[in-house]
Amino acid sequence: METESKAKWMHSGKFGLMVHWLAPGPPPQYGPQVADVNRAVDAFDLDRFLEDFRRTQADWLIFTIGQNTGYYASPNTVLDRLAGSGRCSQRDLVMEIAKRVKALGCRFIAYLPCEVAGQSDQIKHAFGWETKEGTGQEEFQRRYTEFVREYSLRLGTLLDGWWFDGAYTWPLFHSSLINGDLFFDAARAGNPNSAIAFNDGSLCCGYSRPVVAGQDYLAGEAEVLVNGKIRYGRLKESPLFVPAGHLPQPPPTCIWHALLPIDCMWAHGHGFEPWQNSPYHIASPEPGTMERPLYRTSDLQVLLQDFKSVGGGVTFNVGIFQEGGLGAQTVDQLGELSSRWG
Repeated sequence: METESKAKWMHSGKFGLMVHWLAPGPPPQYGPQVADVNRAVDAFDLDRFLEDFRRTQADWLIFTIGQNTGYYASPNTVLDRLAGSGRCSQRDLVMEIAKRVKALGCRFIAYLPCEVAGQSDQIKHAFGWETKEGTGQEEFQRRYTEFVREYSLRLGTLLDGWWFDGAYTWPLFHSSLINGDLFFDAARAGNPNSAIAFNDGSLCCGYSRPVVAGQDYLAGEAEVLVNGKIRYGRLKESPLFVPAGHLPQPPPTCIWHALLPIDCMWAHGHGFEPWQNSPYHIASPEPGTMERPLYRTSDLQVLLQDFKSVGGGVTFNVGIFQEGGLGAQTVDQLGELSSRWG
């Protein structure tokens, strides 16, 4: 039986960085947006992205293999067999990024949803997705974890963890019908020490317990920061959150973790939705420019201190251009935060 979290290394680092580069990618910095997945992936400037990442001084990176666009930034023969070729890039961008991140002495976490509810009918059919009431979706779970397993085996020990999105949209995750062991076994096929989180909305939905028994860190999704404190929920009057002393606490094998967007709302070009009741307005940036940082560096420092004090970690989600560059102001701010942290 595990007695400590496989994500305990998060506490030893300063903070992590997450980007939502969903193939064929977000809006570009230069010229028109590229719609073809292979052309977009081939045009990703790995050197620039890694230089921006290095300058933030983040200790880990969460990078998106794919989500709801129907395309993935890394080859996968399981998906080719199930849905036909053309949905995965020929260039293995995820592998290239993982190798470079590890060469910097940092950790790499892969992002995938745990479901395909928002995907095309073709993808749903390929994975055997169906939502008839009472079904355990055993065939979907089997096919999808086979898809995850291939990535895990290919990346091997380059892969330090997974951040699985979408548990909030799939009721099965909140029942005994989910086969957690199937997901854990597939995700750890290439590295038994991979740290795993499943996202049920977490802090922005008022949840502070893991949605699946055995996960190593809270997904930690948050949307709003007020004076360095996360808003615990989505209502304007939702309380502000401090992990120390909060009840309920995650179990000892699952560390506290916060994930906060700090310039755009998850992806470049996206603002807050009305139902998020944001106290901030993210203006649509001019073409070729990134959203500005939302928070003072001192507020990010308070957030870090709150989660470090309970043995946890913090990841900041930042905008990324289709070509792979980050926002210059955001990079500078995180570099300043790192220097303050020491």
